[in-house]
Amino acid sequence: MTHTTFSPPADDRYFEDYIPGSEYEFGPMRVEEEEMLAFARRYDPQSYHVDPEAARQSAFGGLIASGWFTAALTMRLLVDYYISSVAAMGSPSAGEVHWLKPVRAGDELSLRVEILEARRSESKPDRGIVRAFVEVLNQHREVVMTREAVGIVRCRTAD
Repeated sequence: MTHTTFSPPADDRYFEDYIPGSEYEFGPMRVEEEEMLAFARRYDPQSYHVDPEAARQSAFGGLIASGWFTAALTMRLLVDYYISSVAAMGSPSAGEVHWLKPVRAGDELSLRVEILEARRSESKPDRGIVRAFVEVLNQHREVVMTREAVGIVRCRTAD
């Protein structure tokens, strides 16, 4: 079963609340053209990200978002809906990232997150490691990006 809210809320969410096998969907977030272009101009100024005419002549047939911009939007959705605001302790890895379809201005992106694994740390019993598979979907429910998310999360109890 896929959930659209994560209970408990982020300000009371700990390692024990990340249940393997659970699936969630969050979003959407609209891809704004000015933000997409500003990001690309600063961080990924390839022609198909910043130049409308060159982009029309490219294999993409128009402007597309930088994959890193898509990843940044994904991170924002994860922070807004998935990551604990009281127990998150960072991430040791971004995992593999795959960009499967172009993202364009006006697209509405949502996340589907499946918790794959949650295991308590053997060396530091006050925390656990949560591994999840993240799919980024556009408004047509097409998967545009995937990544594995790994987070270190403080435990509610240090058993």
